[in-house]
Amino acid sequence: MIFLLKKILSPFLLPIPFCLTLAFVGLFFVLFTKRQRSGKFMVAFGLCTLAILSYNPIPNFFVSFLENRHHTYSPDSILENATPKRHPVKYVVVLAGGIETDVTLPITSLLSDSTLIRVVEGVLIYRANPQSKLVLSGGSGSESCPEALGMANLAKSLGVNQNDIVIESDSRDTKDQARLIKKIVGHKPFILVTSAHHMPRSMALFRKQKMDPIAAPANYVVTKGKIGINSFLPGSGALRKSEIAIHEYLGLVWAKLRGQI
Repeated sequence: MIFLLKKILSPFLLPIPFCLTLAFVGLFFVLFTKRQRSGKFMVAFGLCTLAILSYNPIPNFFVSFLENRHHTYSPDSILENATPKRHPVKYVVVLAGGIETDVTLPITSLLSDSTLIRVVEGVLIYRANPQSKLVLSGGSGSESCPEALGMANLAKSLGVNQNDIVIESDSRDTKDQARLIKKIVGHKPFILVTSAHHMPRSMALFRKQKMDPIAAPANYVVTKGKIGINSFLPGSGALRKSEIAIHEYLGLVWAKLRGQI
């Protein structure tokens, strides 16, 4: 029940639904009630907030704070985290980031952009760690093709041996993934692949399960580059980054309140 409530309410806290709902409710007050001042304030607040979140510098600041919490992966990462009794890493765990339900689509369109990038990163790391297993985790999607199965199909297309693929397709969210993956990897160190902005919450949830992940962030959405005039104009890309930031910070707050991290 709590999970369903979270899934229903959380989309309405994202920038476009929240701001437009606030603005339209305010417009209703202005047009059909005597609460003119409240209505005008709600319209102004909703539209101004939407405009502010459409400019890159604002979401870039909050997203980059999440993405820079963990360094990019390299084989030396294992040595940096090593202890005298540590065994070689045997698992590369990749978390899903979304999938379409239309199974007639080609695999590169079936998987979301974030899932696609995570799987490719996971395959590259798997190849850099001989004798490792590739654990693909995600239970959303359709009954015929949950996220993990779509990820496995892509991994096999990229040359991964089917015997080296472990599928976890029962999880509904990251908390579930941490709990279910623990049954697979136990307390052994493993490499955790997910989007860079999702990595802080993922690491916290896995560590709460007393697991030993090594971060391998992928799918960065804030990158350093040339600053031009478009960097200071409103756009859908900035709004998407704002959605990512709000989603992740709400997720961290929720997990903290629920004692999951």
